[in-house]
Amino acid sequence: MHKTTENIIELTGVTRIFEDGVAAVDNLNLCVKKGEFVTFLGPSGCGKTTTLRMIAGFDKPTEGTILLNGEDITKLPPNKRPINTVFQRYALFPHLNVYENIAFGLKLRKDPVETSGKDGKTVVKNKRLKKADIKAKVEKVLKMVDLEGFEKRSVSTLSGGQQQRVAIARAIVNEPEILLLDEPLGALDLKMRKDMQLELKEMHRKLGITFIYVTHDQEEALTMSDTIVVMKDGVIQQMGTPTDIYNEPKNAFVADFIGESNIFSGTYLGNKKVRFINRNFDCLDEFEKNEKVDVVVRPEDVTLVDKGEGQVGGKVISSIFKGVHYEMIVLIGKTEIVAQDTKERKVGEFVDVKLEPDDIHIMAKEFSSNKYEGYITKKNTVCFGDGEFDCDVTQLYEGSILDEDGYLITKDGERIDLTDVDVNVEVGLKDISISDDQDAGGAIGNIVSIIYKGDHYQLIVRTDENEEDFVFDTEDTYNENDRVSVIIPKDKIKLSLKAEIKR
Repeated sequence: MHKTTENIIELTGVTRIFEDGVAAVDNLNLCVKKGEFVTFLGPSGCGKTTTLRMIAGFDKPTEGTILLNGEDITKLPPNKRPINTVFQRYALFPHLNVYENIAFGLKLRKDPVETSGKDGKTVVKNKRLKKADIKAKVEKVLKMVDLEGFEKRSVSTLSGGQQQRVAIARAIVNEPEILLLDEPLGALDLKMRKDMQLELKEMHRKLGITFIYVTHDQEEALTMSDTIVVMKDGVIQQMGTPTDIYNEPKNAFVADFIGESNIFSGTYLGNKKVRFINRNFDCLDEFEKNEKVDVVVRPEDVTLVDKGEGQVGGKVISSIFKGVHYEMIVLIGKTEIVAQDTKERKVGEFVDVKLEPDDIHIMAKEFSSNKYEGYITKKNTVCFGDGEFDCDVTQLYEGSILDEDGYLITKDGERIDLTDVDVNVEVGLKDISISDDQDAGGAIGNIVSIIYKGDHYQLIVRTDENEEDFVFDTEDTYNENDRVSVIIPKDKIKLSLKAEIKR
């Protein structure tokens, strides 16, 4: 007995931890409505394909449940689920023609059919489809994917786009309730990919079934989806319509990942005013007075006007024609702002920038400082974030000093051994630097994120062992995946005791 629900798929508390201890998906909660076109969007390694594989049944969650039409399918094998998957590599059978590839699954399929037994009672038997029924189903989907007349063609003679259509036809001929698509357009060239985006959207409209799509291509997601699920590090960052995601990003990662963005550090002044790029602007959002915020302005919302007609002035330092518009960079003090307009402003020209209140989107800062749990070593260094750093342990007790043996002497004359004492550690975003010399710092990791904020970059370095993150601001340029060491000056590491030491 099926429960009635408008959600065809529900994931509750779904976590997938791999054998090496890495959480590919972390406590994911998601509902997909019947007939929706949902896209999982995010960079490589964000957990989108793992989530798709768990819905398909190819991978099992470590924790959590997956419901299909209200029924628990968490442990149900893939062949028992009314779900078909189309992969980036289409996995077509090269020795079979187009018709045989599409019909392959139908020939193996057995459907329950009611018949009368010898005693006259009705019995249900599983019977294979008749050839005429298979032919009718294949012809129907061939028409749907615009491959009529290709039945006898060898798949090896088809273009990438045509092979893609065969793979989709093979999936939908089984009349699944859900079609999963894992980066199916990744192998196509740019023009073919754009054509197929529109074809897939139209196919979804005709079929009326649920599409769940995986991509790292933002334009693809914005073009086709009813709902976009933006993922990072196995966690959903934001979920909503393409318009909501684009116009109202929830954090700097989403704003940077979806489309082009100007992202600035600012301060909310109260009374719907925000200060950034050394000017005060009217806005529509409301935050706590004097709260530090991130400010997003899309390039197409930046209006360049003649000197004296805007809120802040600057100099055009770059202008590139992009086919539909010019993309120009204006330098305001040390801050760059990108503008897109059909009217070009020449390099070297002094202009004003004009921003309307609804052009300015304010978000809570994702990071204001780095906070860790750590412990003091017998050398009076501090271990945290998968590394070891020099520090000033005397800050743990006001007025204390270190004696020649490394013991801490309090202002009251008590002698304390700090070895293995647990501490809270805080490091500011401007107090970290990195080096290509892996022996130069206290921890080693890879750059996993770079976000430009007008006059500086915000980087995240992630360590290998426990995937600890160091977030910091820098004016220097680096590349994602660079292997670096993390340097923190001794006087920039703030320590506090986790608990009072028993004496």
